[in-house]
Formats: sequence, structure tokens, C-alpha cells
Amino acid sequence: MFSGKSEEMIRRLRRAEIAGQRVVIFKPRVDDRYDAADVVSHAGVRMRAVPVESVAELLRRADGYDVVGIDEVQFFEPAVVDAALSLADRGARVVAAGLDQDFRRLPFGPMPELLALAELVDKLQAVCHRCGGPATTTQRLVDGRPAPYSGATVVIGAAEQYETRCRNCHEPGADAAAAAAA
Repeated sequence: MFSGKSEEMIRRLRRAEIAGQRVVIFKPRVDDRYDAADVVSHAGVRMRAVPVESVAELLRRADGYDVVGIDEVQFFEPAVVDAALSLADRGARVVAAGLDQDFRRLPFGPMPELLALAELVDKLQAVCHRCGGPATTTQRLVDGRPAPYSGATVVIGAAEQYETRCRNCHEPGADAAAAAAA
């Protein structure tokens, strides 16, 4: 979060539009943080998107496009990997953006497989909310404290529920800390 993933994807898709390519960007319908239809970066950069319920719907609606963007890819079912490969095999350029780790610092959804099969990967870093160093993890907060690791993996939120943290500043959730102390 807060590393510029969506903003970078929008930049790449806008360049494709300037080049005269047919471009579409999809987002999971569940992600309605800033707008129900647009992909909106934390900095406010936006692009009209197509919210979809499933990978099957994404595939149906992607037909005929030269460049296909998929935002928040970690929220899609594992079939998104095969869909991205299928689109690429049909000649589309696929640009996907998502978190590689969940708030527990574990691989997030389909991301590990997608990263392994991607032809090009750019791993962006945010700024640690604590020390200002390079941040690669997301700290979920509940009442300002690290969320218990026993919580749901997917909780849609922004700055009110999440902070970016570096490895040293990331804190285990209360239940993980208690188990480690026992």
C-alpha cells in the first residue's frame, strides 16, 4: 500500500492510450474505497475502470483490448493467473498491480504464482510510517495497534486501517506476539 502501484499502472495504461491502443482496466468489485467504478490511487490519480465480480467476467469483458490492466490483483481468485496468461497468449499486454504480502507478511492470494510467471516485475516500495525508511510491508491497525494475525486476511481499507512499515518497524499482531512469548 501507498507505494504507487495503481498510479504506475495508470501511467502505463495512459501511455498505451496515447499510442492508440485499446485499453481497459479492471478492478475487483469489492474494492470501493475511493470510487465504485474508477481505479483511484492514494494520491488521487484516477482512471475509469470496469468493476468485476470474478475472473470469468474479467475474461469475457477483456475481449478485443490490446492492453488489459488488473488492479488489486491479490483480491481475485487464483484463476486470475491463468486468465492473465491466456490474455497474453492472445496478444494482449497485461499490466497487473497488487500486494505481494498480506498484513501478516505472508504471500497474498495469487500473487506468488503471478510474480513467478510474469515476464517483467517491478516491486515498488513505500515509505515506512515509523522511521521513514523503505517500506515493503503493510501493518493493519485496530484502534491504533497491530491487528491480531487471527483476523480475516482481506479487510478493505486505506490510511485509517493500514500503515506501511519496513521490516524492522513491522510488529506482529497481538495473538502472534502472545504465542511467541509462550
